[in-house]
Formats: sequence, C-alpha cells, structure tokens
Amino acid sequence: MSMTDPIADMLVRIKNGLMRNAEKVVIPASGLKTQILAILKEKGYVKDVKTTVEDKKQSLHVYLKYTARGGKLINRLVRISKPGRRVYRNAAKMGKILDGFGLAIISTHKGVMSDKECKKLKLGGEVLCEVW
Repeated sequence: MSMTDPIADMLVRIKNGLMRNAEKVVIPASGLKTQILAILKEKGYVKDVKTTVEDKKQSLHVYLKYTARGGKLINRLVRISKPGRRVYRNAAKMGKILDGFGLAIISTHKGVMSDKECKKLKLGGEVLCEVW
C-alpha cells in the first residue's frame, strides 16, 4: 500500500510515541523527514535521531524527549500543508507560533528551515508543520 502523505505519517508516529511515553519511534527514512527531524533536534524537541539500514531499507530512530517530571515536551504537532491543499507564506506574513514558544517548519528553495530563520533571511515557502 502506498503512502499519500509520509510527513503526516511521521508526525502521527511521533505523537503516538509521546502518548504512550515511548523512548523512541521508528520511521521509514527520507531526505525531507531527515531535515525536519534535524530541526526538531536542533531546537530541543527530540533527544536524538539515528539512521539505521536493515535489509536495504533505511529507518530513522527518533529518541523522544520528556520534561524532568516525565511530561511531554511536544504538546502539539500539526501538519499544515497537505497533499490536497498546499499552504505557502512569505516572510512578512509569518506570525509567531504560540507567542514565539512554538516553531513552524518551512520548506524553501534554500532548504528546510524554521520560521525564525525564514524571517531572518526574508524567505517564504511551504509551511510543512507547526510544533509547540
């Protein structure tokens, strides 16, 4: 069975892992997923991301991060742009996510980056997801 939205699948796997307090989740690898997870790791939303190869198939092992009391660090993980409805924003129209505590991940012609980096470089692009 083919997957119509692999990014949404990745986000749902992370949400499900957080709901059951899992240490890690395993996701089929792709370049875009790797870039998105690198941003989440850089901004402190996930502990670590490791790539493994098994039977000629790459997978990403995402180690989830929790607060000191065992609470979820990611409260919401929302897919914005979907295959049936793409959402684009320019740098001037990018608002703050949760008054600056959240993060939007944008796909631009210069690569995948956070909303704050897009504003700094005055770039627009497709809004992939929002995290807070």
